[in-house]
Amino acid sequence: MKANRRLHPSFALAAILTMLLSGSCAQQRVVPPPAPAPAPKPAPKPIPQPQADWRDMPITPGDWRWSMEGRQSVARFAGDTLVLRCDLSNRTVTLSRAGSAASDVPMTVTTQSTSRPLLGTPQQGSPPSIAVAFSAGDPLLDAMAFSRGRFALETAGMPTLYVPSWPEVSRVIEDCR
Repeated sequence: MKANRRLHPSFALAAILTMLLSGSCAQQRVVPPPAPAPAPKPAPKPIPQPQADWRDMPITPGDWRWSMEGRQSVARFAGDTLVLRCDLSNRTVTLSRAGSAASDVPMTVTTQSTSRPLLGTPQQGSPPSIAVAFSAGDPLLDAMAFSRGRFALETAGMPTLYVPSWPEVSRVIEDCR
């Protein structure tokens, strides 16, 4: 008996599907996962700007005026913007700047030869001010008097004052000694 050379249609379909599936597996390529997106470049660092030297800053507008008020030698810069007052009875020099504060305020006096942090105390008055008292022999006073042309007074929350070191400053200090 001769075998029937004809295949049943379901066998033929199964054979074709098997060939297609096995062929597609053989030709399937492994696709690599997509490359991760490049990390964003960090923002360029700002170029540091040179800090202005306090000695190059413009002088705060105003002039010094000296006077005797009772037994006190007093120098006023730009009205009452900055006041140096000698209390001869206590041999103290008080530096005060116009302004108000709720509590003590950090201040810094910078001169040609030194820089000193201070703590200013609010003073009631007209106008209100922030003050620091020094012994008449305090070396900071000499540094203020002999600073080359100016000294700076920084006060937290207020503009820095760049004040000329004119003879009125020395006069108050010397009158107190």
